[in-house]
Amino acid sequence: MKTTQELQHHRALDDVIAKIGNAETLAGRTAGSVDLVAVSKTFFADRIRPVLLAGHRIFGENRVQESLQKWPDLKAEFPDVDLHLIGPLQTNKVKDAVGLFDCIQTVDRPKLARALAGEIERTGRSVRLFIQVNTGEEPQKAGVMPEDVDSFVGQCRSEFGLTISGLMCIPPSSEAPAPHFALLSDMAGRNGLEQLSMGMSADFETAIEFGATCVRVGSAIFGERTKPQT
Repeated sequence: MKTTQELQHHRALDDVIAKIGNAETLAGRTAGSVDLVAVSKTFFADRIRPVLLAGHRIFGENRVQESLQKWPDLKAEFPDVDLHLIGPLQTNKVKDAVGLFDCIQTVDRPKLARALAGEIERTGRSVRLFIQVNTGEEPQKAGVMPEDVDSFVGQCRSEFGLTISGLMCIPPSSEAPAPHFALLSDMAGRNGLEQLSMGMSADFETAIEFGATCVRVGSAIFGERTKPQT
């Protein structure tokens, strides 16, 4: 018999999946064309396991060090997990990140791209890479500036030999997200990139309308956040 916590997480997960399906239909898109990244940052393994037991396998984390404390054991228990890094990555954490994550969504500068290329070549790991775009040009936020995206994609491909899967953005919280999603979609299209990671708990349905292939949802699934692990 499922515990109360397992039932709560299962219902919350089902609700988000239903909303994604409805948004796909309204946008005239194929059912199942959007992946749900369950954002488990700051949650301990005991909060994540019920979502795994409900059958979900795609998760997102913000911090490499925190992820190393919980995901190696969880991935051993659930080997088909697809783990995404959706927070900033320091170059001194590249070795750990490449070893643990299946997708890194926050490539945003040449130094990081070069370090990732070296570690991916050294290990032979197939890690999917997204370039993070600072669509709002916010000085406090990571990401490539919109006017630099085309050249950076080209540099990643030609100079570093990286395969870039798509683009990711986090629109300014004070602005309507739709123009940012439209901008990201346009940049992806002209660079031949099919994957778009955009949309979070408050705006993922809008993101799907603008072509998101991956949405990042945390609180709607896990509830209120706990204190980050150190």
